[in-house]
Amino acid sequence: MVRFRVSATKHLDIETLRIGIFNYILSKKLDKPLLISIDDTDKQNNIENIEKEILELLNLFSIDHGRVVYQSENLKYHQKIIMQLMAKKEAYSCFCSEEKLNELKEEAKKANKPIRYDGFCSTLSDETVLNCNAPFTVRIKEPDSKVTIYDLLKGEISYEPYEIDSYIALAHDKMPKKVYASAIDDMLYNISTVVSNDGESINAARETYTRALLSYDTKIDYLHLPEISNNKSLNNVKWFIDEGYLPSAIANYLVSISLKDENKVFSLEDIIKSFDVKNIINNNIVFDIDELKKINKKHIELMDNLRLSKILSYADADIGNLAKLFLTEVSTIKELKEKITLIFQTKEENSTLKDGILELKSCMNKAPFFNNFNELKKYIENNTNLKEKEIEKIISYLVLGNENGPDMNNIYPLIKNYIGEIIK
Repeated sequence: MVRFRVSATKHLDIETLRIGIFNYILSKKLDKPLLISIDDTDKQNNIENIEKEILELLNLFSIDHGRVVYQSENLKYHQKIIMQLMAKKEAYSCFCSEEKLNELKEEAKKANKPIRYDGFCSTLSDETVLNCNAPFTVRIKEPDSKVTIYDLLKGEISYEPYEIDSYIALAHDKMPKKVYASAIDDMLYNISTVVSNDGESINAARETYTRALLSYDTKIDYLHLPEISNNKSLNNVKWFIDEGYLPSAIANYLVSISLKDENKVFSLEDIIKSFDVKNIINNNIVFDIDELKKINKKHIELMDNLRLSKILSYADADIGNLAKLFLTEVSTIKELKEKITLIFQTKEENSTLKDGILELKSCMNKAPFFNNFNELKKYIENNTNLKEKEIEKIISYLVLGNENGPDMNNIYPLIKNYIGEIIK
């Protein structure tokens, strides 16, 4: 089973989405079910109903899964197993305050050394621990030797004991921290593969070490993707959806920037067929929203016209075709919707064209139906005092809100059935 972990303390971000997409791709490639694990043990910082939002977004991206689990559901196992480790002196109570831990962090920064716990509470006697009434966390004892994990992209990766550190397994409220909870849960659910990013590699080693303390020797393969460097203000997946970026385009972009020589437009189904771990790049990635816009345009261009019109709140293939004419100016569904909505809205009064507008509208009320824009123009020219160029400007303004918009010869055939409604 392939495991994808999301946090209940934050909205789904672009990096987490990319991790989810690759977990999904790998699960399909390996023909193994995908398990979504929701890290919800930080009760104080959990966002209410965030898991519903996350799962709905993943569904938009067609990331289907075999099962959804919550880390808090296994609390009794987390606590029972930590007691076993404490009994074997592989874990211990830590009474250090936040102030003390912050001191250690500051000292490490000043000395330009890795931040690590000094192990003070691991030396406390049983009697001292028993007689201490202060709140405590529970830490896993630092390993005595290197810890090695297997990465599908990088091969074996080893970490020194000081890098693993004596990490916190249970918080003061005795709820498990995500690394410890994942270590235990991955055993319970018989996880075989985990995709994450490079920043989680050290946590994979901690999880592996924890399971080794429990004599669990089933190998778990990891795949750590290079991390995305991007503008943090453009990070919320829901924002991208609300702004009119298609899920298919976002997925396409996130996969393409992660693979060597993958710049073409494709679907997830396409990439599953050709996916090879060896094609993943091995350096950090810069998120470029302009490149995403280009891919989004391509996906809109390839979309069925009727489907596009329905997304824009219509049910006419001509409206979908009309929307695509504006892709020279804009690149998202939201922007296209604004363009189409403007066509059917009453335009603000234009003092320059006011008299011409009144004359044209009066003529149009009596005009027959025309399939061809040039025929319509000719009719208006013959029945008013307006010249051809004036007619083009007025109709362009009444349709597009702009005297010099796109060529009406291209637009008119797509709105001819609505022209009376639009002009009035």
